[in-house]
Amino acid sequence: MLALGRRPHPDLPPIEYVEVATGAVVLEHMDAHKLDLAILDGESAPTGGLGLAKQLKDEIDNCPPIVVLTGRPDDAWLANWSRADAAVSHPLDPIRLTDAVLGVLRNRSAA
Repeated sequence: MLALGRRPHPDLPPIEYVEVATGAVVLEHMDAHKLDLAILDGESAPTGGLGLAKQLKDEIDNCPPIVVLTGRPDDAWLANWSRADAAVSHPLDPIRLTDAVLGVLRNRSAA
């Protein structure tokens, strides 16, 4: 949240964050269609963000964009497998994260 900030671009409204601790709560929010974007931790346990991204993309029609945070750049293939819309590896670079988020939000609004 610190890397992205409240307003990463002047063309976008301020971001309202919903921070959750479990995959089950992510599923609840996504099922309720309350989120415009999900940023998932690919290294979380017991439910990893990569597997959760795949499940969300497979099960939710018109799934909001998903950005996964991976442990290392070499994990990009896992992000691709998960069908995430973008991936950013640790250590998090605020510019790369902002570019990824803006890219997936712009792609969604253009679709």
